Formats: sequence, structure tokens, C-alpha cells
Amino acid sequence: MPRLFCLPALLLLAGAASAQPAATPLISTETLKDVTRTLSDDSFEGRAPATPAEDKTVAYISDRFAKAGLKPGGTDGGWYQQVPLVALTQSPGTVLHFRGGKTPLDFAFGKDVMIETYRVRPHVEVKDSDVVFVGYGINAPERGWNDYAGVDVKGKTVVILVNDPDWKTPTLNGPFEGRAMTYYGRWTYKYEEAARQGAAAAIIIHDTEPAAYPFSVLVSSGTGPQLEFDEPGGHMDQSQAVGWITTPAAKRLFAAAGRNYEALVEAAAHKGFRPVPLGLKASVAIDNSIRRQSSRNVIGVLPGAKRPDEYIVYSAHWDHLGHCEPINGDDICNGAVDNASGVAGLVALAEAYRKQGPTDRSILFIALTAEESGTLGSEYYAAHPTVPLRQIVGGVNMDSLNVFGATRDIVLVGGGKSELEDYLARAAKAQGRAVKPEPTPEKGYYYRSDHFSFARLGVPMLYTDPGEDLVNGGVARGKALQADYVDHRYHSAKDEYDPSWDWSGAVQDLELWYAIGHTLADSDAWPNWYPNSEFRAVRDKSRAGK
Repeated sequence: MPRLFCLPALLLLAGAASAQPAATPLISTETLKDVTRTLSDDSFEGRAPATPAEDKTVAYISDRFAKAGLKPGGTDGGWYQQVPLVALTQSPGTVLHFRGGKTPLDFAFGKDVMIETYRVRPHVEVKDSDVVFVGYGINAPERGWNDYAGVDVKGKTVVILVNDPDWKTPTLNGPFEGRAMTYYGRWTYKYEEAARQGAAAAIIIHDTEPAAYPFSVLVSSGTGPQLEFDEPGGHMDQSQAVGWITTPAAKRLFAAAGRNYEALVEAAAHKGFRPVPLGLKASVAIDNSIRRQSSRNVIGVLPGAKRPDEYIVYSAHWDHLGHCEPINGDDICNGAVDNASGVAGLVALAEAYRKQGPTDRSILFIALTAEESGTLGSEYYAAHPTVPLRQIVGGVNMDSLNVFGATRDIVLVGGGKSELEDYLARAAKAQGRAVKPEPTPEKGYYYRSDHFSFARLGVPMLYTDPGEDLVNGGVARGKALQADYVDHRYHSAKDEYDPSWDWSGAVQDLELWYAIGHTLADSDAWPNWYPNSEFRAVRDKSRAGK
């Protein structure tokens, strides 16, 4: 298969003096294969943070960083940054009870509901809590929208719809940007707002299309120890219980309350919706064992030759789910694509930069922990950076590489946000590729990986998805392969290394990200967020040293 982005095009884009082809490829396919195969081996037990498997994982990554020519960039002169975590392991048999309706309902953990607590307590109980349907659970005064208007939910259980009210809109126009998900649509926001409102419990109704993943993903992700920051106060400012309920179970719940489910869902999509008490009482008891243990971000740096205190960052998370729901007796979620491949990309990029010689600015490589637990490693790094965030020019986050083959396009996730997109457009054009908007903006992917932790504190970050238009098979084959991965391997024991993968697409994307990073690293440009971006103000304040 022909390479669509050769080394001369890369070096021209990066401002190199010579456009002669290198003797060896810029990005090593063997490195990608070796690192991905190793990290996704059963001996790494799915790379769950704060487990014995972490020691083996971070030792391997730091060794590969060192062999790639990086210098330690962690705290105290080492490779690591400690991330304090607490693991809560829920006792089996949790049941969410509803009483007071036409029929008593008992919803089982892992079947009808996935429910947990963020509170670091061995026993948390919600008893006879009034149940209120709060639509999409959004309080957005700047948009004239408040799903909590006119009701006090302190001590009550709120039932919430996933995504934004206008997620079914075919265009990007609407009170919440139409088809594109805003942060108000993310489940994390809905729990945060419920806690601000004083709710005792917050239950989101799962629906595969607006949630962007099947309920089985929640089961695999929510089985076993759940990690949180180990912070003073033990998260007592959070609701006592949070979780998800399947759509069939939610329909039974509304029927027991004598309410028309479809009618209330339709009403919630319109401005002026008011919360609806369901006349039910909710109860749940959650018992946890508590274990405190820090995890580690792995950080390497290539110092810049002229402005070493200015940085370009590449990030990828090293963790996965560890042991999870068994499939044919296999309970190891190996996370080969997600995200052993991303860490392999970090190593391959580090090798490429080392081979081409030092850039003016420094290059920072961060393998982050606990992304699967809610981007905890990146959030901790952004809050406690090893270099000031105002000195990071921008960066690229890699969460799952393309193992399906070279493409004629690249998908920009969360478009319309920063001037880095101009660099992406130029680099993609040099490859002969088109930059396309994400086909499913309702899934809110920009808010679902580690780049968001940097972005929300002002650092411009690019995040892309693999293109869909495969050189070998076109759009139809590209969509089919991606759908097959999401439906059958994503966050399951089936995400295993496959020797038959076509790495030409991963190489293509890594060459693209190298071109963008190298251009920035040898320039004095400081690309910013676009003026209408929600992150522009914090970046301007940060760069001004305020």
C-alpha cells in the first residue's frame, strides 16, 4: 500500500533545510507493533492503575522512553509523577429499590442498573428518597435553560436523560449546538449539577445512541475497583449515589409511577420543561472496601536547543480496565487498541524526534494514568503540572491508533475551537488528505479523553479520530471496521493484539502529528483558541501570568 505522506513532505512542513528522503522511515512500524503487543499481553493483566500490574507497565514505558532518547521529566528528577488515588470496591448484590408506585421495583446491579458512590465511606445509604424526573438535568442560565426550576431536590433522587435536549437535530444549530454534544450533555456534568442541587442520588437513563456506547460498556467499566482522587473530605460534596439505568428498566419505572415515558422524554427536549415528581421512593445501600494507593504518570522530555522552557506536548493514557466481564472465560481487558497503541505512538514519535535532532522548543511526552476512571491522570497533571501550563504551546492527544489502514481523510474531533486546526489543515493537505468534521458530534468525544483536562485550563489541544475513507475499501469498509470494533471489542476482553492489523493508517496519523508538532517546535508561534471558544478566556489569563 503506498504511503500518502512521505518524509520529504514532513520535513518541508517542519521547515527543514533538506527535503531528501531518509534512509529509514520516520515512524517505526516495528516499534508500534512491539510496544502494543507487549503492553496488551496477558501478563500485564489489562494495565489497571493501582494494581501490581501498574509497576510492570510504568517500568516498561519508562524503559522505552529512555531507549528512545528521552530524559526523565517527572518530579524529583525521575520518570514519574505520583497521582494519589483511592480505590472503592463495591460489595456484590447492590439493588436499587423503588416503592410507592403501582408495582414495587428492584433493579439489580449489572443487569438493570450500574450504581456506585464517589464518597469515600465504607457504607453509604439512600433511604426512601423522593424521585423526581429532571429531564436533561441542565442548569445553563446563559442559555435560558434550567431543568431544576421550581423544585428543591435536596435529599431526593433525580432521574436524568443523557446528552443534550437537541441531540436529535440533524444540523449543528440549536440551543445546545444541535447534533454536537456540549459539556452539558456529558454524564460527568449531570452528576456535578445534581450534587450542586443537593440531590441524594442521580440516575441517568442509558440510551445507546445518545450515550454513544452500549450498556455493556458501563458494566465492564463499572465492574471491579473504581478509582477517584484521594482528596481531603473524601468527596462528601458529591451525591450519595450515582449511576445509570437501562431504558427498559426506566420505562418500567415510569409505568409504575403512572407516567408516559415517551411523552415526558419529548417534553424534556423543549425549553420551559419543569421537573416532574414521580411519586416514588428510592432506596439503595452501597458497601465498599477502601484502598488508598497512588498511581503514576510517566513523563519524558526532549529538551529544546533554543527555548527549552517552551513545550509541545504529546499525550496518551497507558491504563485500561484490568480484569473485567469474562468472555468465553477470558476476563482480561487487554486494551490493545485502547490504548496500548497510543503509548506505542508516543514511543515512535519520541524516536522520530530523536532521529531528526533537537528542535528549538522542548517536546514533552506524557503517558497518563487513570483515563478509564474519568481522565484522572490528566486532570491531576493539569492541576499539578511539571512545567507551567502557560509555557505549553499546544499539543496532541492520542487515544487509540488506526489499525485498519491508510485513509484519504482525517476526522477532527471538536472542530471550531483553536488555531491548531489551521496547522492540521496544512499538514493534512501535504499528505493529500481531507480534514472532515466528526460524523457523530452528539457523542461528545472532545470531552471524553485526556486532552480535555489540558483544554479546560487553557492549553490548545488537538484530538482526531481515524479517517473513514480507507485507501483499501473506501468509506463503507472504514465505517464497517470502526463499528465492528465499537460493537464487539471496545472496553471488552476482545480488545486484543492482532498480528494481521494494517499499521499504515497509524503511521500516516503519527507523521501528521509529528509535522504539526515539529512546525510548532521550530517556530515562535503561540496558537490560541478562537475568540468564541469556551477556553479562550482562561488561556489569555494564563499567558498573561494572572
